[in-house]
Amino acid sequence: MQLEPELFLPLVGVDLTISYSGPKIVNDLSIDIPAGEITAIVGPNGCGKSTLLKALGRILTPDSGRVLLNGEDLHLRRTKAIAREVGLLPQNPQSPEAVIVSDLVRRGRYPHQRLFSQWSKSDEEAVKKAIDTTGLTEASDRPVNELSGGQRQRVWIAMILAQETPIMLLDEPTTHLDLAHQIEILELLKSLSEEQGRTVIMVLHDLNLAARYASNLIAMRNGEIKVSGPPEDVVSAGTIRDVFGLESLVIKDPVTGSPLCIPLPPSGSSTL
Repeated sequence: MQLEPELFLPLVGVDLTISYSGPKIVNDLSIDIPAGEITAIVGPNGCGKSTLLKALGRILTPDSGRVLLNGEDLHLRRTKAIAREVGLLPQNPQSPEAVIVSDLVRRGRYPHQRLFSQWSKSDEEAVKKAIDTTGLTEASDRPVNELSGGQRQRVWIAMILAQETPIMLLDEPTTHLDLAHQIEILELLKSLSEEQGRTVIMVLHDLNLAARYASNLIAMRNGEIKVSGPPEDVVSAGTIRDVFGLESLVIKDPVTGSPLCIPLPPSGSSTL
């Protein structure tokens, strides 16, 4: 699906404060997501990355502030309508036991179903396109729990693709994957953004992979945004010190030209 320009929906968070009925996790934060690009949210554990993503995906309701999609308050719109525009992949999603790939991907069509409508040709085409795009055609009749970690992650991404949403939110999509499968997933997301115009927002732990694959970085600490913008403006020794409490050397990636962070050992320590 190639998105039309008018479907590039701006997603904005204004003065967001978010908690889990206790201490504030995100405090008075505003965010403006570039449409049709990849944005990566980075920062230390517990800084509010996943909490922010859940608010952007309407899983959490902010204590104060608003999330605006195309100028409308996300939390005042019907759930099914939002699900036609925003797809969310949480951390460590679990599939029903023995469900096969094609059946799980078909669940992505739920937002497009109506009470008395039957499964349509357009539904079938959307599912087939999602399975083909994620390279799962030969595995479409296999149980999801028999697949490798990288394949399972692609099944969940295929389900979001079947939703045909212009915005995709992914919480640590490369967690528990080896390096080869991490690159596989990130290359897929890059192609979805570049070739189909999708807006991809993802939480990543690996700063170097975030700088390589995202055109926009958001660095968080203690529930606040410390700095945001293109990787070359965000990834610096000063930012890494402020956000991660780590001394580092930042050089240019010899392959991609993106900034590459090399952590330095603590003062006084020795390395082998």
